[in-house]
Amino acid sequence: MQLYNTLSAEERAKLIDQAGQRLTLSFYAYAKIENPTQFRNDLFLKWNKLDALGRIYVATEGINAQMSVPAENIEAFRETLEKYDFLKGIRLNIAVEHDDHSFLKLTIKVRNKIVADGLNDETFDVTNKGVHLNAREFNAILDDPNTIVVDFRNHYESEVGHFKGAITPDVETFRESLPIINEQLKDFKEDKNLVMYCTGGIRCEKASAYYKHQGFKNVFQLEGGIINYAKQIKEEGLESKFIGKNFVFDHRLGERITDDIIAQCHQCGAPCDTHVNCANEGCHLLFIQCDSCAEKMENCCSTTCVETIYLPLEEQEKLRKGVKNGNKIFQKGKSPDLKFKQNTERNIFEEIAQKPVKVSAVTQIRKRKIATERKLYIGKGQHYFSKAQVGQFLIEKEELKTGDTIYVIGPTTGNQKLEVGTMFVNGVESTVAKSGDKVTFVVPFKIRESDKIYKI
Repeated sequence: MQLYNTLSAEERAKLIDQAGQRLTLSFYAYAKIENPTQFRNDLFLKWNKLDALGRIYVATEGINAQMSVPAENIEAFRETLEKYDFLKGIRLNIAVEHDDHSFLKLTIKVRNKIVADGLNDETFDVTNKGVHLNAREFNAILDDPNTIVVDFRNHYESEVGHFKGAITPDVETFRESLPIINEQLKDFKEDKNLVMYCTGGIRCEKASAYYKHQGFKNVFQLEGGIINYAKQIKEEGLESKFIGKNFVFDHRLGERITDDIIAQCHQCGAPCDTHVNCANEGCHLLFIQCDSCAEKMENCCSTTCVETIYLPLEEQEKLRKGVKNGNKIFQKGKSPDLKFKQNTERNIFEEIAQKPVKVSAVTQIRKRKIATERKLYIGKGQHYFSKAQVGQFLIEKEELKTGDTIYVIGPTTGNQKLEVGTMFVNGVESTVAKSGDKVTFVVPFKIRESDKIYKI
């Protein structure tokens, strides 16, 4: 009986590309689950057969799921939910933008809680929730001068998109925002509408009950969160009072709701709302980086990390050994390495020039050689076919031609240079690949999804 993944992410990605369209979705339900472990195992067996992937948390209080399901299996997937009384007819929040690679594994974990809220559920009635509002009703109440709207997401989520006029707490976690909002709004419990929202609704489900327990009389929440709101305004032709991007916790890191860019690159301050993870696997910090800084900083958050990705793989592994970087990853945009984010007037690249980092002689020679060549970002790695020694890449910018010299750069791959030989574009032999094309050609080393390719 298979209860765990047997395929790697890379192997799964290959199978996904060979199959049809997938749907990215989420759902949650608070319910009393007597045996979460058995429930978890039952779900894994059913969903694994349907090639359903995702990250799911199960606890005695319910289930919280973000998933990717083959479009052809969506009805069969719904049927697996209908087997449980508390999941019958449940709303599935279907994403606005889809990415077949949003999830590459099926991970179902048993936790103490499906959301870390820090609350003692025994002290208040968690079923006494706020009034659910659809998109039209939510727009209307936002226009009421007696409304206070609160974003119950974290600072890195609201930074790239939020509702107009919303209070956006500068917090790292949901549990931090609860006492802060309670204290800030303590004088408005009787006469104001406390209106709240989050990504998919699950955080507000508990928060609305908590605030009613704290004495707030008029408590409302956006049904289905921003995901469902975006779907409804599109279907009904409503005005979007949400501006920017909705941050999501999968490979996409965000789906665009409006064209507004309300955030800035954390390294230079240019308008940008693209979240990335630092290319140094020993760091992996999540931050906002524009294309220009991505090219100059080799997709890294700091000069230290740039130096690290140039080290041999063995040295990188030694540096990572025994180091837990989970907390640093979730500092998000608050790392001191992000100079613009720290309100520093000085440009990070001027600072780099004035304070060169000490590196080994070998590394200096390698970097001086690379510095004489202008590198243009053109795409990213997708798969590596080991037996044939062929790499597959997605071209996102510029053109790639047979005979071009390129660099393949990644946290594990390092910095590899090669000349493009015979090339297949979208499965057909060709000498030129353009933006949007999938290309394959011989690569004498393993490439990975985290790799970027640059043309000289």
